[in-house]
Amino acid sequence: MEVENKNRKYRKDKPWDDETIDHWKIEPFTQEENEPSLVEESSFSVLFPKYREKYIQSVWGDVKKCLSQYHIKCELDLLEGSMAVITTSKTWDPYIIIKARDMIKLLARSVPFPQAKKVLDDGVFCDIVKIGGILRNKDKFVKRRQRLVGPGGSTLKALELLTGCYILTQGQTVSIVGPIQGIKVARRIVEDCMKNIHPVYHIKELMIKRELQKDEKLKNENWERFLPQFKKRCVKRKKTKIVKKKPSTLLLPIQTPRKEDILLETGEYFMMEEERKRKREFERREKQKQKHMEKKKKREEIYDSKYQQNKEENAGESMDGGLEVDRSSSKKESKKVNKSNDKNKVSKKSKKERDEISNDREKMNKVKEINKEDENAESKKEGSISISKIGKSKEKRDYFI
Repeated sequence: MEVENKNRKYRKDKPWDDETIDHWKIEPFTQEENEPSLVEESSFSVLFPKYREKYIQSVWGDVKKCLSQYHIKCELDLLEGSMAVITTSKTWDPYIIIKARDMIKLLARSVPFPQAKKVLDDGVFCDIVKIGGILRNKDKFVKRRQRLVGPGGSTLKALELLTGCYILTQGQTVSIVGPIQGIKVARRIVEDCMKNIHPVYHIKELMIKRELQKDEKLKNENWERFLPQFKKRCVKRKKTKIVKKKPSTLLLPIQTPRKEDILLETGEYFMMEEERKRKREFERREKQKQKHMEKKKKREEIYDSKYQQNKEENAGESMDGGLEVDRSSSKKESKKVNKSNDKNKVSKKSKKERDEISNDREKMNKVKEINKEDENAESKKEGSISISKIGKSKEKRDYFI
């Protein structure tokens, strides 16, 4: 048994309680439904930049024709640089004046007339996003605006296809024309792009949502599990150098010396250029010599320290039973010990090493002999070639050979 609601007990079905009817559909507003009933005249005026003057002047005839269908008057003032839209006694649509104002705004923001004209239709709206005040740095602003456009306008085309809107960037504004849902999405993407969020992430989300809308099973379910979740990265930024201010003084700062003043101090002002070069080369060589001497001293210190250590060790070995030994005898003994050590080292060399050294020497001698033979053969060939060219006597030929 189904439990009936007490409030809906005596309620009868109405003719509009039908699932086939789209309650959110905007029905077209025709002239027959509403007769001209405006009491007062309303007008809007919009300024335009000077670089748009020629285009607006060339298109103004088409603008008049388009607005005359809705019985709206339009005026163009080139001296002031403004466009005006005014209602008349015959205007039957009360909201068309706001639509005409939006069309004029789009024309001022470099939108072509065929795209701006679409705003007058029902279900089509426009939005002008101001992006100039989001960033202070001009270079960053230009880079992020170019990121929104993409290489060859590829990202803008992708956004237009996914949102169903016309998007155009001009100066410090982005103008959007299309349905209200697409305008909301496009505005969010533009603002995020200027806040350093790449539009590619939004494009991926929109593509996934479009595919999910086609699926009837997943049409009315939650899509959070299908959408990509991007993590924020903490990018290391370069530390800004803090420039310390110099202490302020009442006196004027010391004047920096000129090149001529420096040459006068060094005594090179009255010298020729060649003499200056010689002097610089001489100074450079002296610096090299000083560095070479310093390095040499460091090497000698290392050898002296090692020599002293060896000397102390030999002196300790010569001391027997606490008795002192003459320095001369200790020196002679240390020399003898060193010589004997050297002989032992030489004798310790294996026979294989000696054989290898002798073999290497023999190979080197053979290579030298072969090279000499090759040189002699080449010299003989050169002599024979020169003789063939020169047609001289046999004695000379024998001489050359």
